[in-house]
Amino acid sequence: MRDIDNFYLEKEEPVKSCLLALRDSILNYNQSFEPVWKYRLPCFLYRNHIFCYLWVDKKTQHPYIAIGKGRDIDHPELIRGNRTFVKLLFIDPKKDLPIKTIHTIFDLAMGLYD
Repeated sequence: MRDIDNFYLEKEEPVKSCLLALRDSILNYNQSFEPVWKYRLPCFLYRNHIFCYLWVDKKTQHPYIAIGKGRDIDHPELIRGNRTFVKLLFIDPKKDLPIKTIHTIFDLAMGLYD
């Protein structure tokens, strides 16, 4: 099995289902996104650049989407923390995905690639 597949399948519920739903929603947002395993992370490339990646916070065990050009996006749901280039959108795995928020942030991010 590939490392990228193991990343999702080795997680416990409800985090596993949340990550799989996030993966599907990211891929459905733009057919040009390419899922890859890079830097030991499940990344999504757009025009050969990292658009976003998925990870799970060690303390809270909440999944998050890290937005590749997040530093250039101003949105109240994005958290910079101590990161230089990315901002994070934390997802509560016990709730429905905030698809509208995700798409709004992705729309802002897409404008940085044109």
